[in-house]
Amino acid sequence: MDQDRGVVGHIRRVGRYTLDGVARLGRAVVFFARLVPGFSVVVTRLSLVVQQIYMTGVLTLVIVVVSGAFVGMILALQGYNTLVRYDAQSSLGLLVALSLVRELGPVLTALLFAGRAGSALTAEIGLMKATEQLAGMEMMAVDPLKRVVAPRFLAGWVAVPLLAAIFSAVGILAAYVVAVSDLGLDGGVFWAQMQSGVSVTNDIMGGAIKSVVFGLVISWIAVFEGYDARPTSEGVSRATTRTVVSSSLAVLGLDFIMTAFMLRGL
Repeated sequence: MDQDRGVVGHIRRVGRYTLDGVARLGRAVVFFARLVPGFSVVVTRLSLVVQQIYMTGVLTLVIVVVSGAFVGMILALQGYNTLVRYDAQSSLGLLVALSLVRELGPVLTALLFAGRAGSALTAEIGLMKATEQLAGMEMMAVDPLKRVVAPRFLAGWVAVPLLAAIFSAVGILAAYVVAVSDLGLDGGVFWAQMQSGVSVTNDIMGGAIKSVVFGLVISWIAVFEGYDARPTSEGVSRATTRTVVSSSLAVLGLDFIMTAFMLRGL
């Protein structure tokens, strides 16, 4: 009997967590549908979006540039160590470029953005809810979705693709410096192999599509978690944690799905 109750209890807990997750996903979809009309803020209050692009994108630029440089240098060292075994070190530029443009640039940028800017968006909106600033806006007939949430969502959506492009460019440049100055490769060969092997349609556009989707999902999760957070310090803290965890898992899962579809389409 005790064993049966234990099994039934586990089944009930799994069912409860499943139903809670489905209900939460439903609230997120309804929230996004309510948020879409607020996109008109781009026309009516463009300055709000520009300000949030600075807060979410420009202030994340330092960690993206530094990370991109180190990733590019590591790729150059590891790639050379592998290619030299097959006397194919001249293809190092192609290896670095494809790795950054297709995968590492969009994915790592999205993870860095979720950890730095996504958590900040959730905390900011959650604190505004906890201090009843959002309720005060509603009392003054100001829609907080249009005034507060929509500009932050759009800013995050725009910032991620731009940061991903910068990440990839800095990584390639750093790999070039290491390849030429430390590994002794010819700079012309490095660039020639990269230019001849990287496809704008399949590689660059594929990475750009990934970064756009990642920006959409991370921004959506961040603003929803902040808006849906319980108005307490503990509630805001848990919402911030959920943003980082959910965004990271969503990015990795979506990357697999999109990569599978893109490779089948080649």
